[in-house]
Amino acid sequence: MTDGSVVDLVGALEALPQAHVLVIGDVMLDRYVYGEVRRISPEAPIPVFRMGDSETMLGGAGNVVRNLAALGASASFIAVVGDDPEGHALIEMVGREPRVEPYLLVERGRPTTQKSRFVAGGQQLLRADRETTAPIAAMNVERCLELAVDALAHADVLVLSDYAKGMLPPALLGRLIAAARAADVPVVADPKGEDFTRYRGATVLTPNRAELAAAVGLATETDEQIEAAAAEAIARTKAKAILVTRGSQGMSLARTRARIEHMPTEAREVYDVSGAGDTVIATFAAALAGGAAMPQAAQLANLAAGVVVGKLGTAAVYRDDLVRALQAAERVAEDTKIVSLAAAVDQVARWRARGQNVVFTNGCFDLLHPGHLGLIAQARAAGKRLVVGLNADRGVARLKGPGRPIQSEVHRAKVLASLAAVDLVILFEDDTPLELIRALKPEVLVKGADYKLDDVVGGDLVQGYGGRVLLAELTPGYSTTATLERVRR
Repeated sequence: MTDGSVVDLVGALEALPQAHVLVIGDVMLDRYVYGEVRRISPEAPIPVFRMGDSETMLGGAGNVVRNLAALGASASFIAVVGDDPEGHALIEMVGREPRVEPYLLVERGRPTTQKSRFVAGGQQLLRADRETTAPIAAMNVERCLELAVDALAHADVLVLSDYAKGMLPPALLGRLIAAARAADVPVVADPKGEDFTRYRGATVLTPNRAELAAAVGLATETDEQIEAAAAEAIARTKAKAILVTRGSQGMSLARTRARIEHMPTEAREVYDVSGAGDTVIATFAAALAGGAAMPQAAQLANLAAGVVVGKLGTAAVYRDDLVRALQAAERVAEDTKIVSLAAAVDQVARWRARGQNVVFTNGCFDLLHPGHLGLIAQARAAGKRLVVGLNADRGVARLKGPGRPIQSEVHRAKVLASLAAVDLVILFEDDTPLELIRALKPEVLVKGADYKLDDVVGGDLVQGYGGRVLLAELTPGYSTTATLERVRR
């Protein structure tokens, strides 16, 4: 996971039930046929697939809606299906989704898009498609626009899920974006084709790496190339951001007037990437609709992508899935928070490049108690990032005397790192943290109110370059020394 606050992401998850997203796009029927392969055909060098069970589920824009419902968000859904068994099946399936208000228009003579995947041993062997890419009828263009204008009055975000199957022709696409802008509703578009200018005016585009490369004619293999390609796409489309999905390399969020953010993949094991893009745009849009900032929405989408590729089939990610994934990522993050001074200097530089100020405090933190927690809470409230300097065991013994510390430096560091308010923990051997303060140059230096301002180590240094010293209020009745004395008595 990136260095975003777990607290912020938990807050974004809790806000999902208040989100309402309008989805317009190509709906399709995903069919999975499961079986086994035991031999090669005598008629041709191909496997003989022995068919077993099969299942059907919502695909394309339908899978976006399905993921929104799974996350606990509400959705309105506008799409066109054919007057055929597959189209009627889709109408029934969408109708069963909770918290979804469907507007599925039936167009005679139009085949409903269907993708049939044949799976053996957990792997796809073949995909067979039945579809048309012809634009929807003119009367349905007008009807969809009317429905969209009405639905935008209650929507927090508009998602355009474009699979290039004719649901979003130019006659409709530009008018939908204009209507959303007039209603002050952000537009998140999953683009297709080599001309991204079709989506001019959208707030965020969510292409994969190959789609971005084809649209701007630039390579997209490295971080630097992604940054250049995304900047070109933003210039052409006037979008506020480009969220690029990069497969095993995670995602990158490029925004106007902001440093690009690269998020490593959160996937543990990949079984099936079908529908992963739908999960990404659904999670990102739902988080935005719930009030999350773009970086937090992108982090949740990245987390959701890591979950969904570990499932077989066109799967949905549930809010509980993200809670568990977030808890697992937090456990991993606890160890990655404990860093060397050199690593901390690099991380602090990255934070400052994003406009985030740094708070520093230090101590022994032996037998963590409410007094410590009060100090840490006040320190965190003083800035965006909190770095804690932790006295190593030998330093604690020199400062506190024989028998201290009670807990080893490793245990004390792990306890501090487990706190959501703490971003980094640095062990130091010296009696004072002066070298850490010189290297990190925090904007705010925090110590307890039992210190005088002139006695705070590094206080003059911090104030000298324009920072400030904060003396945090103490929680009365708590200290490690007093606790140990009570235990001895």
